[in-house]
Parts: sequence; structure tokens; C-alpha cells
Amino acid sequence: MGRSVIQECNDVIIRKAPARLHTLAQLLDSTGIKIGKNPLDKHTQVAKQLLDYPPDAIVLAEAIQVDPDWFVTHDRNHFLFNPALSDLPFRIGTPGDVIQQHMAL
Repeated sequence: MGRSVIQECNDVIIRKAPARLHTLAQLLDSTGIKIGKNPLDKHTQVAKQLLDYPPDAIVLAEAIQVDPDWFVTHDRNHFLFNPALSDLPFRIGTPGDVIQQHMAL
């Protein structure tokens, strides 16, 4: 998981349910999620060529750098239905897509 995604999750929890911040930490710890390093310039440049929205380009650069099996999102506009991202080496889908794929195995 990218650092900017972790920060965004943290910011949302602090804004909407600060008493639940410990729950986020416990969830991340129990799932064994690994936090990637800041993206290299080459990954950032690729992401900026694929997306014209800078905050999401950073998220994409982080994903390109860690090369996940799945990039999980609900963002239909920038990620899910973006044909420019179809050649990336990882799947992009919703949490439901991941669960459905896992259940089919």
C-alpha cells in the first residue's frame, strides 16, 4: 500500500471518527499490509502521463512501484474505467471484484 493512501485513510478517520484511529492501525497490522516507499521519479512520470489528476497520479505511481496483484479502488472516473490504464501489469478493480475473483479460484 502506498504512503499517500495510508495518509489519506488516516486523515479521513481523524476527520470522521477520531476515536477509531486505533482500529485502522489494528486492521492494517492484522492484514499484514506492507507500506511501500515513496515512488521513484520514473514511476511518477509514467503515472502523470496516464492520469491528469495529480493526487491520483501519485497513488498510481506508488502502485506502479510496488507492482501489486490488484489495485483496489471505487474511483470509476480516474481508475476503473480509464482505458489508458489497461496495459498496466496489475488488475484494477473494486473490493467486490477482488472477492469475486478470489471466490472463483
